Amino acid sequence: MEIKTGTEQKAEVLIELVFSDGGYAPELPVSAKMKERGAQAWFYGRSPGEQDILIIGLGARNRFSMEILREAAGNAGRAIQDIGKKTAAVNPSCLHELFGSTLWPQEAVTAWVEGWQLGTYLFIKYKSVEKQPPVEWIQLSPDQQQDYATAAELGQIRAEATSLARDLCNEAASDLNPAAFVSRIQHIFAGRDVKIHVYEGEELKQRQMNGLQAVGAGSKYPPAMVEISYTSDPDAEHLALIGKGVTFDMGGMNLKDARDLSDARFDMGGAAAIIGAMDVLTRLKVRARISAIIPIVDNVPDGGAFLPSDVVRYPNGLTVQVVNTDAEGRLILADAILHAIRSGATQVIDVATLTGAVGHALGLKVAGVWGDAEYAEQLMQIGERNGDRIWRLPLVDEDEELLNSPYADLANLASNPYGGANMAALFLRRFVDSKARWCHIDMANTAQVPSTRGYKVLGATGYGVRLLADFVCEQISASERGGNS
Repeated sequence: MEIKTGTEQKAEVLIELVFSDGGYAPELPVSAKMKERGAQAWFYGRSPGEQDILIIGLGARNRFSMEILREAAGNAGRAIQDIGKKTAAVNPSCLHELFGSTLWPQEAVTAWVEGWQLGTYLFIKYKSVEKQPPVEWIQLSPDQQQDYATAAELGQIRAEATSLARDLCNEAASDLNPAAFVSRIQHIFAGRDVKIHVYEGEELKQRQMNGLQAVGAGSKYPPAMVEISYTSDPDAEHLALIGKGVTFDMGGMNLKDARDLSDARFDMGGAAAIIGAMDVLTRLKVRARISAIIPIVDNVPDGGAFLPSDVVRYPNGLTVQVVNTDAEGRLILADAILHAIRSGATQVIDVATLTGAVGHALGLKVAGVWGDAEYAEQLMQIGERNGDRIWRLPLVDEDEELLNSPYADLANLASNPYGGANMAALFLRRFVDSKARWCHIDMANTAQVPSTRGYKVLGATGYGVRLLADFVCEQISASERGGNS
């Protein structure tokens, strides 16, 4: 989709963005219900060639934000594409209501493009239908002099990276097994300014990545650890981004039991978030030093699968009794965290679809974060702005005793069912060097949505891509400000 400013060609669709207390477009019979956030209504032209009008409700004026603009763009893009229209324009009379000016702020252009592209996303690889052709162009401003190209390109890059993460999660497990996932990562970053190392087979044994080896023992596809090294600024602080990559989680010998288990393929949502964030950062050529570490494995049962009561030994000296094989994510994240620390990372962020308990605590729209207070607060503020919302949860030291095992240093599951997401975070903390700044993100509740709304489309959300990319960019900006002071 091309972003246009002034053009002599009349758009097929005129988009009206309406606040619940908006007083413009008096010629249209706009009811209060049409103005609610997310509402939409069509007024079709009465004759061929007459412009159609699409009304998109924004809700209350005092709650307007870039996130609501992204939602509006997603709703508008999907509605227009669904009826096969090729061109659209935002009514210039809306602009003063939205921005207090006839010009779009650059951040609003980026948000609009993000929302539009993500709202029109479809995953139809396995369906015998053709995707509707995209809208060719949309006019944002009648002013020929405005240049929104840079802001639009940024929105496009962010949307494409988020769509990449969605594609990876939505893939059938038969097409994205551990071996295929490794190949896909290598293909995505081919030609980029990165180095990729794949730890597998004998090298996993030599490096004592025993969590991966245990969890992957039941699959015909061997486990692997992929490290993507991006060093555009060797003097920058070393950040490790770690993403859980369980391509299918049947629970191992503690077999999951549900009517529909197809969503078990989303258990690599953390890995997808890391890949998407690295896609953004490498395409923007940000100045940073990052190790993206992705442990990849299937958690399925067979005669060779790891068992409840097995003990996993880690190279930091800790031993872990496997109480439940469906608490596998923390076992492979421990490998990745230890590898990050050995590699010299002083900042570590891990992101994973780790526990169902995080959804019980926070619902389905807000992920959880634990660890470094400053980083957690920064992530919360970023999420409020870009839509990847997140909330800090506590690490209660006294609860560590609930991870005790009579047979090993730790159990991989707490001895009571309460606070499961907190307990998983406490488990991971045991593998973090005390000198490193660390945050753990549990996104199990935000990795997918059950229905389409705004710019989120049924299935995988691509959560975490923009959250992590924006965090890195903010860290760079803060470092540069500090260096110049």
